[in-house]
Amino acid sequence: MVILAVLVLFATVFVAVLAFSGGTQTLRVRLESIRGQTVAPVDEPADEYLPFTQRVLMPMVRVPVNQMARLMPKAVLDGVQQRLVIAGEPMELQAFLTMQFVSIVMFTLLPLLLILGTGSVSITRIGIIAGFALVGYMLPQMWLKQRVTARQTQIIKSLPDAFDLITTCVEAGLGLDAALARVAEKVEGPFADELTRTLRDISLGGQRRDALKELGERTGVPDLVTFVNAVIQAELMGSSVGTVLRVQSDQLRVRRRQRAEEQAYKAPVKMIFPLILCIFPTLFIVILGPAVITIMNDFPGG
Repeated sequence: MVILAVLVLFATVFVAVLAFSGGTQTLRVRLESIRGQTVAPVDEPADEYLPFTQRVLMPMVRVPVNQMARLMPKAVLDGVQQRLVIAGEPMELQAFLTMQFVSIVMFTLLPLLLILGTGSVSITRIGIIAGFALVGYMLPQMWLKQRVTARQTQIIKSLPDAFDLITTCVEAGLGLDAALARVAEKVEGPFADELTRTLRDISLGGQRRDALKELGERTGVPDLVTFVNAVIQAELMGSSVGTVLRVQSDQLRVRRRQRAEEQAYKAPVKMIFPLILCIFPTLFIVILGPAVITIMNDFPGG
């Protein structure tokens, strides 16, 4: 009990010291001006006009999150950043890490307070705290994975029709950029947003193949990556883009039919569990219930 209380007190003091030692940009500018160094002016509102969350709570959370980010492997941070991009960038990496840190603290605080209330510490209870902390760590990851899956599903559903429209526009005489712009106007959803961003990158002076590669990386959809590689290869080899688009459109329609057949084959397997758990017990009660009551009335002493 005493050891755990000391550890909690040490952690609290450590987080508070980190929070207040982080400082702000305004404080750094003032210190450098006192030292006689020339600094660029900073347009920041006065501290008294900021909300309480930005003046107190956000610095106290931001610094531990930065320390946690430094301790995490770079490969993990890069993976989280990539999933955020594929999910449509619902938030920045710093905001996601903050949400994850708050989730870990919330899920760890409740069992910790319960253990402090009982006054006894054991390996089992420490394992329970670690389990709750793991749950707090995994929940934001699961939410991000769900966002990635939902967005990729929307893109996959819109690809066959969009590629058919691109193929029709190119075969009608439009250039590839104009065909992509027409599809971005007609199609709705995340794929249209990604096409608009790609066309904006091209209009700002970027090369088309680089913008298309970034399109495939931002979405993470294998069908779209295959399409992008085929178009880039056709441009490099001097082949007909219209022919490549026609082949890719046919393959996308075949893949869409295969995915529909796959879902149809999975349906009977998924229906087994509701049948066993919900429907079969009800049928047994309805069918065998009267027979059991009759037998119990005919053989009262059995």
